[in-house]
This record gives sequence, C-alpha cells and structure tokens, in this order.
Amino acid sequence: MADKNEILKVNNLKKYFDTPSGKLHAVDDVSFSIFEGETLGIVGESGCGKSTMGRTILRLIEPTDGEIIFEGENITNCNRQEMKKLRKEMQIIFQDPFASLNPRMSVSEAITEPLLIQGIYHKKDKKGITKRVKELMNLVGLAERLINTYPHELDGGRRQRIGIARALALNPKFIVCDEPVSALDVSIQAQVLNLMQDLQEKLGLTYMFITHDLSVVKHFSNDIAVMYLGQLVEKAPADKLFKSPLHPYTKALLSAIPVPDPDYSIDRILLEGEITSPIDPKPGCRFAKRCIYAKPECVGENPELIEIEEDHFVACYLVK
Repeated sequence: MADKNEILKVNNLKKYFDTPSGKLHAVDDVSFSIFEGETLGIVGESGCGKSTMGRTILRLIEPTDGEIIFEGENITNCNRQEMKKLRKEMQIIFQDPFASLNPRMSVSEAITEPLLIQGIYHKKDKKGITKRVKELMNLVGLAERLINTYPHELDGGRRQRIGIARALALNPKFIVCDEPVSALDVSIQAQVLNLMQDLQEKLGLTYMFITHDLSVVKHFSNDIAVMYLGQLVEKAPADKLFKSPLHPYTKALLSAIPVPDPDYSIDRILLEGEITSPIDPKPGCRFAKRCIYAKPECVGENPELIEIEEDHFVACYLVK
C-alpha cells in the first residue's frame, strides 16, 4: 500500500442522534481509508448507518466525534466557507434521483446550479453555461435535446444521469454514491453502473459506494466494508471477502445472495434472535444476540477491528 495515495482517512468517527429514549448510535467508532482512484463498497442491512456515515463524511451531517481527513487535511471542524470550497472536491450521488432533483428546475438548471453557487460561471454567461452543460450531458450519456426538459418528463435512468452530471459539474475527486442504482429497474442499473465505472477510469474518480446489493458491490469495488448497527465488522479486498468471509454476519449476508441456477444449492444462514437496540447499546458485540457462535466474552466488551491477515480486518472474538 506504500505506493497508493490515501485520499480519505476516517478515524473513530461517531454520529449520535438524540431521541426521547436516549442516544441513537447511528455511526459508532468507525475507522477506514480509501485510496485514490479506487472504490470502497459499504454493505449492510437497512438501518445499519451506511448513508448516515457517507453524509457525515461529507459534513452534510455534523459528526459527534472522530476525525475526517481528506487529502491530508483534517476537515472535521472546517467552517461553512471552508466546506464550500471543499464541495468542489467532494460530492454525492443520491439514492432517489426524483427526490434529489428540484421538480421546478429543467435539466439545464439542475446541472447549472452548482456552477453558479461556486462562482465558476456568472448567470449572465449563458453561452459558457450552455456549453458546459452540454459537455456534462454528453459525458453521462444524455441527449442534448433533453436540455430543457423537467424531471417528471424523464425515466429513472435519465434522472439519475442528471444527478451524476450535477455531481461531476465541479470536477470532484471523491464521490459518495449512496445506493445510486437501487431505485432503478434492473436493466437500467447495469447501464448506470457501467457509466460510473467508465467515468471513474476516465476522470480518475474515487468512490465510496453504499449499497445493500452484494452482487453489485462485488464487481464494482476494490475493497468492501461490512457494517452492522453503526460499526464495521469486516473489511477486505472484494475477492477475498467473497472467497473467505470470516465474520458470522458477513457469512450470513453472502449466503442470502440469489443464485440464478435452480440446480445449484447453497447453505442459507438464517439469522434468529433479537436485534440489539442502537439506542445507548451496552458494551459487547452488537451481533452477539443473533450469532450462533457467541461466547461469554462477546457480550462483555466490544471486539476491535483487527487485521487477521494481509488487508483483511475483522471484529470478532471467534476469529481472533
């Protein structure tokens, strides 16, 4: 890893929300790195904190504790003006392309908005703006004839391409992809994923790819981190994680992947037991109540995410 450029480093990141019942630990003591030009996939069940973590890293949500280091600079406590500058470098593609677009803005207006906010173009420079908008539309595979259409006139795939074009408008280096294809039809998902991979190669982009679709993340990511109730339980290169998962939760997730072959049998791991509450959780492994291998020490203190073998990190007393 010595020859890789670390573009993002997260140290002990925490994000808690106050609720009437106590503090909800949405992201709890998470640490990892992402290297330039690569993709880190984040997987886990709905509600595990994936999206909250992505938005906290971008400072769309303020962190409770921890450090966010982008290109060697600690941005955890950057003020509003400093974060505005960083928006040129760090962007997000949202899950629902319809909800993330202003229905009153045309395609041109939606893509132009970040250019005007950052002062890259003046609103009177209509010729320059139109040229840049068309460049971005061509880049993401949108026909120029759609430049004056509105989101409700387009299908989900085209709407998501608008979201991608808007994210690329400022030439960012790092993009959080928050389940960018989960709201799309399966046939459209492949097209958008192929587009994102082509853009990554062409523009040298670095992705944090959040998804619950394991079949997608396997082919899209260099490394994969598995999240459970606000914590990382396993992180490894994609091939290694799928070939030899070590954490019981990871094994259960992988066993649930559908296989398009009726003659192929797989041992499904059915999780039973009570899900630990993320509100003021007690010390111990949060997966212990659903784990058939749980030992007394699992409910005593939190297992640390440690390197079991090269580039393969696991937080589990059984593996340790």
